[in-house]
Amino acid sequence: MASTLNPKPWIDAIHAYIPGKSGDDDGRPLVKLSANENPLGSSPQALAARAAAQVPSLYPDGDSTALREAIGQLHGIDPARIVMGTGSGELLHTATGAYAGPGDEVLYSQYAFSLYEIVARRCGAQPVEAPARDYANDVDALLAAVTPRTRVVLLANPNNPTGTFLPASEIARLHAGLPGDVLLVLDQAYAEYVAPEQDDGSLALAAHHANVLVTRTFSKAYGLAGERVGWGTGSEAVVGVLNRIRGAFNVSNSAQATALAALTDQAFVEHSRLHNAAERARFVAAIEALGNHGLRAVPSEANFALVLFEGALSAVTALNGLAARGYIVRHLPGQGLGHALRITVGTREQMDAIAAILRELAEAA
Repeated sequence: MASTLNPKPWIDAIHAYIPGKSGDDDGRPLVKLSANENPLGSSPQALAARAAAQVPSLYPDGDSTALREAIGQLHGIDPARIVMGTGSGELLHTATGAYAGPGDEVLYSQYAFSLYEIVARRCGAQPVEAPARDYANDVDALLAAVTPRTRVVLLANPNNPTGTFLPASEIARLHAGLPGDVLLVLDQAYAEYVAPEQDDGSLALAAHHANVLVTRTFSKAYGLAGERVGWGTGSEAVVGVLNRIRGAFNVSNSAQATALAALTDQAFVEHSRLHNAAERARFVAAIEALGNHGLRAVPSEANFALVLFEGALSAVTALNGLAARGYIVRHLPGQGLGHALRITVGTREQMDAIAAILRELAEAA
C-alpha cells in the first residue's frame, strides 16, 4: 500500500543545516578553519572533569542545577532565570517555536546565522529578512520590517557569519522600537570574544524586560563544541516556557561536569580572547595589504573574519587553492556570500599560512 504520510507543508521548505567541513570531497583531512572552533582547545580543568565524569548509566540532573548556579554566580543572574540547552541552538528552536507559528513572522537580518531560517520554518512561521548595511545588522531596517505578524526577532551580536558588532546603544534602540508582544532573541554565541568594555548590554536588557531572551554557548571561547552546552536567560516567564518544552535531560552528565569546570577557569577564556584578538588583527592587516588585489575583511569582533573577494581572485578559486594546500574554510553562497570566505582564527602559524596562500593566489590571478 502506498504511503499517504506527509510532513507539514512548511517542512519541505527547510534546507538542512550544513556544518563546516573538516576534509575535502575526497575525504582527505584538512586543517579545519571552517567551524569557528577554539584553536587553543579546552581548559585543562574542563578536560580533567570530563575524564572523571564516568556515570553513563545514570540520568543527568534534568535541571542542570549546579551548572545554572555557577553561571548565575559568574554573571550575577538568578539561576531561576537561566535555562540550559543542547547548545544554544536548542534554545533558538524552542524560543521561536514557543512564540511563533503558522501565520506569524520571524525577523532577522540579511547575512544572519543560517539556522534562523530553519527555526522559523520549523514552526511554520514565515522568515523575513531585513537588508543589512555593509554586511552588518541595520537597526533601522529591522524596525522598518516589523509588521503586526512579527512575533520573534533574532539577532546575533557579534553576527555570524560576518563578525560585525552592534554597540549597546543600538541594541537598546532596537528593543525600544519593538512592540511588547515581540520576543527579541539576542544570540551571544561569540560574546566572550568581545572586550569587556564593549559589552552590548544584552544581559541587562534580559534582566529588566519581559520580552528579551539572551542565548550563549560553551562551544566557542570555552572550547567545548563537542559537549553541546548552551544557556539562555530572560524573564522567569520566558524561561518557564522554555523549560516546559526543551528536551528532558538535555545536558548530559559529562557535559554538565565539563562546563562546570570550564566556568572555574576564566583565565583560559581570557587567554582565548586575547589570542583571538591579536591573531585576528594580524590576519586582517595581512588582508588589507591585499586591497589592491580586491580583497578586504569585514570588521569582526568574533573568532573569524569574513574575507570578501572583489577583484580577479574569486572566492571559489581561493577556497580550492587553500584546500589544495591543506586548509578548509567556509564558503557560504547559500547566504548570498558566494564572493566571500569565512575564515576561523586559528593559531599564529595557521593564520600566517592562510595569509601567505591568499597573497600567492591573488598575485597569480
